[in-house]
Amino acid sequence: MRRLLAVAAAAAIGLALPGVASADDNPVHDYPILSFGCLNPQTPDNLGTTVDETITSGGIQRDYLIHVPTSYRPFHPMPVVMAFHGRKGDGSDIAAFSGIDSLDAIAVYPVGAKGEADQRAWESAPYAAVGVDDVKFVSDLLDHLQGTLCVDPNRIFATGKSNGAGFVALLACQLPLRIAAFGTIAGAYYPGTTTGCDTSPPAPIVDFHGTADPTIAYDGDVSHGVPTPPLMVWAQGKADHNHCTATPEQTNIGTDVIEFAWTGCAQHENVTHYRILGAGHTWPGELVDSGPGSATQTIKATQVIWNFFTAHPLLLHLTH
Repeated sequence: MRRLLAVAAAAAIGLALPGVASADDNPVHDYPILSFGCLNPQTPDNLGTTVDETITSGGIQRDYLIHVPTSYRPFHPMPVVMAFHGRKGDGSDIAAFSGIDSLDAIAVYPVGAKGEADQRAWESAPYAAVGVDDVKFVSDLLDHLQGTLCVDPNRIFATGKSNGAGFVALLACQLPLRIAAFGTIAGAYYPGTTTGCDTSPPAPIVDFHGTADPTIAYDGDVSHGVPTPPLMVWAQGKADHNHCTATPEQTNIGTDVIEFAWTGCAQHENVTHYRILGAGHTWPGELVDSGPGSATQTIKATQVIWNFFTAHPLLLHLTH
C-alpha cells in the first residue's frame, strides 16, 4: 500500500525536477521523476552503439556505459534497463553475455567503485569500497538520464549478476518507488543486501540461480566470511514480504529448469524464482562465457526478465 500511495502522492504534486542542482546536491529520489529530457528535440549521437560516460556522485567520478537503441526518438518516452556487473566486472562483461543491448530500451551499465583488492564491487558486499554510497549513485544517474533523455519514469528497471544481483536486491529495498521491477541472477545475497527491507514497500522481482553454483551456493553457505541464505528461503522471504500466496506454483521447463511463481501478491508485486538444475555461476542463455560452470540454454534470462519487466510498470500498481 505504501508503494501505491507514494507513487500517487508524487504524481499529485507534479513529481520532482531533475537537473536543477549538481548530483552531489540532489537527495536520493525514491519516487518517480519527470523526464525533462523528453523536451530535448535532439537525437543523441552514437545511436545503436555502447559508449562510456561519467557523472559525479558523492564527490567522486562514477563511470557507466550506455546504449541508446536506434529506435530512440525525441519526445517518445523509452524504458531504461540498468544492468549491474559482478565483482571484478566493468559493465562491458554483462553487456556481452546478456545481450541486453538488443532490447527496445535504453541499456545502462553502471560501473562499481574499486573496493577490496582494488576490484570493482557494489555496496552491500563485504568486499565493497568503504564509504561509497552506490544507492545515491543510482539515484543521481537516473536523475541525469531523465534530464537528458526521454525516459519513461514508469518503466525503469534493474537487473544484475552475482554481487550486482545482490546490489539489485538492495535497490529493491532502497528505491522500490523509483525502479519498477527487479531481476537477479546468481545473486550474492549478503546480509548487507537486506538494509531497509523490513520497512520497504513490496517490489516485483524475478530471480535465477544454478544448483551447482560454485561461487554462491544454492543451498546457502558462507562467502567472504559472511553467510548467504538458501535460495528458496530467500525467495520465500521476498514472497512473504510482498504478501503473496503462501506457496508457489511449480512448473517444469524442459529438463533442467523449475519455475516457482508466487502470485496473489500485494499490488501485483509478483515474485518468481528459476531453479536451474546443474548450472553454475552463469547467466541462463549466455551469449558468451558468463562465469564458472555450465549455463542452460533452455531459457534465456534476458528475455524472461524483459517479459517480467514489461508486465510490471510502476503505473500498474496504481490500479491495484
